[in-house]
Amino acid sequence: MFGCWLALWSTPTVAETDTTSSYDDLLMALTEADLNATQPILEKIEATGHPEVLSLFQTLLDGNLHFRKADQVLLSIVDVNGTDQYTEFQSGTAIEPLGRRDVSKIRVNNNLRNFLSSAIGRLQLRSSEPDLRSAAVLSLLTTLDAATADDLAELRREESNRTVLSSIDLALAMYSARSANTVAAQITAIDTLSDRLQPEARNLLFDLERNADNPAVREAATAALKKIDGKVTFYGYVDQLFFGLSLGSVLLLAAIGLAITFGVMGVINMAHGEMLMLGAYTTYVVQLLMPGFINYSLWVAIPAAFIVAGLFGILIERCVIRFLHGRPLETLLATFGISLILQQLVRTVFSPLNRRVAAPDWMSGSLEINPVLSLTYNRLTILIFALIVFVALLVIMKKTALGLYVRAVSQNRDMAKAMGIKTDRVDALTFGLGSGIAGIGGVALSQLTNVGPNLGQAYIIDSFMVVVFGGVGNLLGTLVAAFTLGIANKFLEPVTGTVLASILVLVFIILFIQKRPKGLFPQRGRAAE
Repeated sequence: MFGCWLALWSTPTVAETDTTSSYDDLLMALTEADLNATQPILEKIEATGHPEVLSLFQTLLDGNLHFRKADQVLLSIVDVNGTDQYTEFQSGTAIEPLGRRDVSKIRVNNNLRNFLSSAIGRLQLRSSEPDLRSAAVLSLLTTLDAATADDLAELRREESNRTVLSSIDLALAMYSARSANTVAAQITAIDTLSDRLQPEARNLLFDLERNADNPAVREAATAALKKIDGKVTFYGYVDQLFFGLSLGSVLLLAAIGLAITFGVMGVINMAHGEMLMLGAYTTYVVQLLMPGFINYSLWVAIPAAFIVAGLFGILIERCVIRFLHGRPLETLLATFGISLILQQLVRTVFSPLNRRVAAPDWMSGSLEINPVLSLTYNRLTILIFALIVFVALLVIMKKTALGLYVRAVSQNRDMAKAMGIKTDRVDALTFGLGSGIAGIGGVALSQLTNVGPNLGQAYIIDSFMVVVFGGVGNLLGTLVAAFTLGIANKFLEPVTGTVLASILVLVFIILFIQKRPKGLFPQRGRAAE
């Protein structure tokens, strides 16, 4: 079966070249043929070895290949967001949409689909792209026979790419484990499969464990499955760790602004979650304003969200908070009321319905480490982004005049005022900075969940837990606490469930605060009390 595939790629003789229809003539014949005559034409097209053949077959298999009746030019018609996009297949030139009577679709049936799928696999095996060659080999894992195995062994001698070689070795090992002539060869192949995590390999080992005639083969399959299960369990923990770090990065972005406002001003800001919400809605509005530039929208949304949330923070501090210094319970009630006002404002402007923010292409998909572990690009990007924001804030607090004033006010407000520091201005800028960072956190959250009026409420309690656990006003403590709580939640959830995991984390923090009231990293200095 597979040998004839390779034969199609052999160099044709002069006589064959003379008697074979040209590629363009075959395309013209394809537009005129009925279903029964289509496959022979496709076989001849494949034999030409033309570089367009793979794209042609894939377009035909997807049901997107048409031709213009007036001149029989092939067209690719693809539905993009409900609108048909017309492209001349060979030239790649976009054209204006045509009427239904002006075009005709090249139809395929199940037999043709089977032929096209096989032909695409054959073409991909000789592709210049290693990823396509590897995918083609993996697509053959469940349909291996003796001829296919022999031809894969021949291909292996010509292959130099490690990924493709690994795929071919997997295929050959699976064939030997199932069909080798000797028990020793089967056991050797099974030992090779014990290092593989592909589902097809595990399914084969399950089958051998239950149905193999030789007890030694069954025992080898059992041992291989045990080894694979150990690796799967390990990578499962790695996956949980990644999701814990991802949750921790979100908590860090949500809590880091709260840490500095709570630490400097002693304000229990229940409206901090709404700063996250404002940042998320800013991202949504930015994408509405630049619909053709989604891939660049986040770079505009980040500073825009910082400015919008920061200005709202300064407005809240100037209009409400500055009159309530030294009265934490009243600030709690006042900011809770402000959070309700902001939620209702968003409901009035955008409606109560959740809004979806599109992810740019560079944040879509995942980084595949192995067949059982992949890291999604959006969470990986947010993790790196959170660390960048943390480092930037740390630099601001340690290396700038504003940071110096903030630290002075947080340690001893009266002494800072006596030294000439304008504490009112520091309060406003600090509140704006903390709110702006929360707005940036909202941009990150918009890539993980839908944007809605209640977005911030899901994170405000966790943010306070992070701040208290890490140590009020301590940025390093906030970092450690955020990742600790995120990882703890994700490791507890599979055992206890989401709700009970959150309860257990809360109980732990309560007990911890009883032992260390100032958190992991308490403030130091004479005025720290």
